[in-house]
Amino acid sequence: MPRTGVSKPSFRVALLHSVVRQEEKLLTFALDDIPGVECVLLDDRKLSVDPARAHADFDAVLARSVSSSRNVYARHLFEAAGVPCFNPASVAEVCNDKIRTSLALIRARVPHPDLRIAFTEDSALQAMEEMGYPVVLKPVIGSWGRLIARATDTDSARSLLEHKAALPSFQHHIYYLQRYVDKNGRDIRSFVVGEQCIAAIVRTSSDWRTNTARGAVAANYPVTPELAAVSLAAARAVGRGILAVDLFETDEGFLVNEVNDTMEFKNSIEPTGVDIPGAVAHYVVDELRAAKAA
Repeated sequence: MPRTGVSKPSFRVALLHSVVRQEEKLLTFALDDIPGVECVLLDDRKLSVDPARAHADFDAVLARSVSSSRNVYARHLFEAAGVPCFNPASVAEVCNDKIRTSLALIRARVPHPDLRIAFTEDSALQAMEEMGYPVVLKPVIGSWGRLIARATDTDSARSLLEHKAALPSFQHHIYYLQRYVDKNGRDIRSFVVGEQCIAAIVRTSSDWRTNTARGAVAANYPVTPELAAVSLAAARAVGRGILAVDLFETDEGFLVNEVNDTMEFKNSIEPTGVDIPGAVAHYVVDELRAAKAA
């Protein structure tokens, strides 16, 4: 939102979006509140880019597209034109793919639930039998708890696998199988901005899927040294940036379930008392200032 009657801003930050949700509004206000910074809205539905002549009249992109594909490819286009993106396309590519996320966590030795990957119905069923029920089946690409299912025995596993096999997308024919973690109706989401774990919430639900998008209730969760260490390790594993880390509590400590690139936070500001959009905005601007001074 450009200001009137003021000098040219030091930095123009484009907020890439599909729709303008509450999170995008709050980020826009937070960026515009920083002296010398102007936020401009950039609708990914109206983009048309010539990759051979790509250029931009802004200094950075804060990527907030709802579409995971547009969110990644737009960043590649802007980065090719020399415009830094938050997060970089490489981070989005890892976080948008559960297998790539899991591989990054495993390589970094970040605690992670037991996992199997299979490519046929038969091999998936065999893997689940060997893991022991319950087993959670997840789409490789997806969010908000959609198309996640829990197999409790062989019969339910067969039914779920038959259903997935009938789905048209090839991604549903790659079987991401995770051992079910009994989390007592709750999980943890921590928020990492750069090298700081700034806040965390506990999400509680009567449903075994504890997504706030599915009605889970959020409350503040203290950022302990253990939680901060695991969250930062997970964020570094996928490439660092502005990230939300979903964790399970177990008797052996935290397990990292997923790492989210375009994090939602509107339901987390009030319970934590943390200005999450302000922290994100200042991180982007601080990174730009550091790059300019280098």
